[in-house]
Parts: sequence; C-alpha cells; structure tokens
Amino acid sequence: MRTSLVVIGAAVAALVAGCSGEQSSGQPQTTTDTPTSDSQSEVALPPEPEAENTGPCPYLDTEFVAESNGQRVGEVKTSSEEPHPTCFFYRPDGDLQLTVRVYVGEEDVARALVDAAAPVETSNPTSQPTGWEGGYESNDDGAVYAVFKGGNAVVVTTNQPQSVKARTVATEAIANLRI
Repeated sequence: MRTSLVVIGAAVAALVAGCSGEQSSGQPQTTTDTPTSDSQSEVALPPEPEAENTGPCPYLDTEFVAESNGQRVGEVKTSSEEPHPTCFFYRPDGDLQLTVRVYVGEEDVARALVDAAAPVETSNPTSQPTGWEGGYESNDDGAVYAVFKGGNAVVVTTNQPQSVKARTVATEAIANLRI
C-alpha cells in the first residue's frame, strides 16, 4: 500500500512539475494532445462549395442533367475546386435544381461527407454503382444520393423528390470522372 502511495505521489509531483511549462533543462515543455474517442470520430470537413464560375460542368452534360432531373437547365455554375469542381445546375427561373459535389482525398473525409449528406442513421443504404457505398433519402425539399469509394465521394442533391434522379446523375458523374 505504501509503495502505491509513493508511486501515486511521484505521478502527481511529475504532473504538477509538468504544469509549470518547464523541464529541468529550462526549456518550455511541449505537450502532445492525445486524441479522445470523440475527436477521433470527428473529421474536419472541407468548406461547403460555392458557385463561383459560370460555365459547363466538366464531367456532366447539361442535356443529360435536364433529361435525368426532368427540368430544363437555364444556367450552370461551378466552384473553384480543382480538378473536380462542384457543379450547380439552375432552372430557367434561376432556382437551383441540382448540385454534384465531388471529393477526392482522404477516405475518412470522403466517408464523413457522405454521412453528413445522407446520415447512416436516417438514410437508405446503397451500394450503386458497384464498389461504392453510401445512402439516399428524400424529403419535401428534394432528394440526396451520396456515395464514397476509398477517398472519393460524390454527393448529388436535387430539388426533385425522387432519389432515382439523383442516383442516375451520380452514376453518370462517376463514370465520366473515372475516379
């Protein structure tokens, strides 16, 4: 028991000494934060893309989007991300009808982007196209279809309530991107 108290006392003394910010060498002590399970499960997502440039989507044909989503396209804008910008398709009246966001990078970020768009707890699971995983769901504002494979993610949102429209566009984007 006495040995345990001595060990605990030594640990407390070391902890208190460490809080002073100096080691015996007089140099500032550097600390390394040990991640907790909460911080390990939280992934920093890239910022939401913004429609910045007017012009065609490099991986989706405007006519294909119009046919797939069931609405004419009045204007197309893209974000500034390279090499795969997010594409924004607008109706002739100026309202946003469909977006396609592409992410290429780390797998945990790709998975988190998909889960943020189509949460595992609430969305329907999907594995289309082959080898991709994610979810889809519909609500009064439209539908989302979000999938990832490795460090790649594709998230399609549409103002149409049928998720099959978003899935069709996602499948075409993936085929054209060859990621």
